[in-house]
Amino acid sequence: MNGQNTQTKDSYKSIEAPSKGIFKDNGSKFIALAFPVETEEEIKAIVSSVKKEYFDARHHCYAYRLGHLGDKFRANDDGEPSGSSGRPILGQIDSNCLSDILVVVVRYFGGIKLGIPGLIRAYKTSTADAISNARLVEKIASEHFRIHFGYSAMNDVMKVFKDMSLEQRNQSFDMECSLETSVRLSMVESFLERINDISGCEAIPI
Repeated sequence: MNGQNTQTKDSYKSIEAPSKGIFKDNGSKFIALAFPVETEEEIKAIVSSVKKEYFDARHHCYAYRLGHLGDKFRANDDGEPSGSSGRPILGQIDSNCLSDILVVVVRYFGGIKLGIPGLIRAYKTSTADAISNARLVEKIASEHFRIHFGYSAMNDVMKVFKDMSLEQRNQSFDMECSLETSVRLSMVESFLERINDISGCEAIPI
């Protein structure tokens, strides 16, 4: 997931809701569970929950990628041969150009060893099935600001918000006014230039 040279990369694909995929081979059953996630704390809780729900499974392998740049990621083999499970799961996440996603593949052992190529195929195929069953969505990466300004600057501030189609929240309008907003990354530079041009107006990252 490489950044674009001409502008800030602030949109990316993820999944809208949890989805499931299944693959069977020589008695072994692979259940792939895909989840939309945003933090590593969230991931730990989900992996723990899956291990409790599928407590009788032999392995709970997983991979995830986070952030609009996809620069936070991990692949875990959970006792399977190195590179045979976590990496194929991550490979499917990457081939679909997804981020903010966790896929846990639960394996029930069928008594027959599948070998490294068989394991790679099983983890790859079950993950691909889960992703194909998911609804993909576009997410926008944003930076959050609280804007402080005098009442006399109200019209100028509101014009910036209207021109840039920004949403307002947590407004406080008095002699000293403030409100919060989120600005997509590709618009932050322009937003700050316009806000800083308004006398007595300050945008503070939050």
